[in-house]
Amino acid sequence: MNTQSKPVAAVSRKIELMDTTLRDGEQTQGVAFTPMEKVSIAKALLQSLRVDRIEVASARVSEGEKEAVSHINNWAKLEGFADRVEVLGFVDHTRSVDWILETGGQVINLLAKGSEKHCREQLGKTLAQHCADILQTIAYAHEQGLKINVYLEDWSNGHKDSPEYVYGLMNGLQHSPVNHYMLPDTLGVMSPDEVFNGLSDMCQRYPALKFDFHPHNDYGLATANVMAAVQAGVSAIHCTINCLGERAGNASLAEVAVVLRDKMAMELSIDESHLVRISDMVENFSGKRIAANAPIVGADVFTQTAGIHADGDQKGGLYKTRLGPERFSRTRSYALGKMSGKASLKKNLEQLELDLSEEDQKKVLARIVSIGDSKQTITTDDLPFIIADVLESKSYQHIKLLDCSINSSMHLQSTVSLRVDVNGEKQQSAGAGSGGFDAFIEAIGKVLVKYNYNLPTLADYEIRIPKGGHTNALTECVITWDCGHELRKTRGVHVNQVFAAILATVKLINIQLHEMAGK
Repeated sequence: MNTQSKPVAAVSRKIELMDTTLRDGEQTQGVAFTPMEKVSIAKALLQSLRVDRIEVASARVSEGEKEAVSHINNWAKLEGFADRVEVLGFVDHTRSVDWILETGGQVINLLAKGSEKHCREQLGKTLAQHCADILQTIAYAHEQGLKINVYLEDWSNGHKDSPEYVYGLMNGLQHSPVNHYMLPDTLGVMSPDEVFNGLSDMCQRYPALKFDFHPHNDYGLATANVMAAVQAGVSAIHCTINCLGERAGNASLAEVAVVLRDKMAMELSIDESHLVRISDMVENFSGKRIAANAPIVGADVFTQTAGIHADGDQKGGLYKTRLGPERFSRTRSYALGKMSGKASLKKNLEQLELDLSEEDQKKVLARIVSIGDSKQTITTDDLPFIIADVLESKSYQHIKLLDCSINSSMHLQSTVSLRVDVNGEKQQSAGAGSGGFDAFIEAIGKVLVKYNYNLPTLADYEIRIPKGGHTNALTECVITWDCGHELRKTRGVHVNQVFAAILATVKLINIQLHEMAGK
């Protein structure tokens, strides 16, 4: 083997993607799909995403597994996908083959030992003995009409530590009816250079055979290793949705697909527009949440936060790449928060089909930045609350809330301590009540009585968050006050619903103090 080989530009060709979410991905700690969940994922992978092959289970695991595989195979046969559904089997002569046949399966992925250490210590056999056992199982599977692929488990260590064993195994199998020889980096130990050198050696030694590469992500190198494998000449790559798999997981199908298309100009069968939908499905079924910044499928990867980025996109698409959200049935968004600029606000106003004057945009942006200090991001759904609050606000500053602390308990009264500025005079007060807002009303009332002012009674009180909002959404409080001769409404907006009510109350106090001062 030439250990000095270096990757070269790969010639564009068709690369198969084999998804093993339902087999290897289910080896993720804490993940166990129900039979119907497996069927739903299998249908989405083959029918919508259009992956070339799927590996759906290990033979002889459980009756539930057998039920799921039977359902998948029955559906696949009706839809013309039967030969694209694969099941991991073991070197056990008839048992795995019979199990697969009973489910209606047509393909076995036979798990052989790809390193001398595994063969010797796990099986207690010599290469010749193991090779004879493999050929016996292959012969039976072939007689039963199954298509056969073979895994060389722990191939990455085997090729490094015992290459003559690997060559001996391949020499013994190369003339058997095997379609794909599948080479795993079982423990995720390889670097891109090692992948390229090892797989180049295999492809050059056995040019008539088809090789798959099965990477793991223990060093965070799975996608880079896929690139090296394709450069070396493999014909298929194994991956999973959302990187599911043992330990650090397998290669991400979304990352692999996009990198092979964009960076290596490879031909793929998959329909990228379904990547996010299937990622969401697997996330829900597996209970394993993906990071918001996960490439392609993460919630935040098409969100621009910095105002300068929104400005650049507004003026000339300066921050756009081939990874456009439309490609994956997504939309670009511009986060609102303390880093927002005018362009970020304009992008969100365009989405809402709202038009504000320059002066009003400045006011709204100032409020967004202020709220952003206490809330990481503000959504487009939050924006109408902020606009309504800002545009109806007057510049009255007769009373300013300097600080306010609220303590609540399930079985005790809530208490409030506050500091306010009333016409330049600093005042402190405290109150207690049946809730935080009730306690605030008592505390602020003690201050205002000194200025011959009494709050009117509440006629109505409404709290809401944006439609479909999350627990961290902005809260809008609209209070209707009974002012004797008329009803008045004031609005407060805050991430905390009690403080939203407090701000609505301070707004009314300012209005009425202003009216009193004008008399």
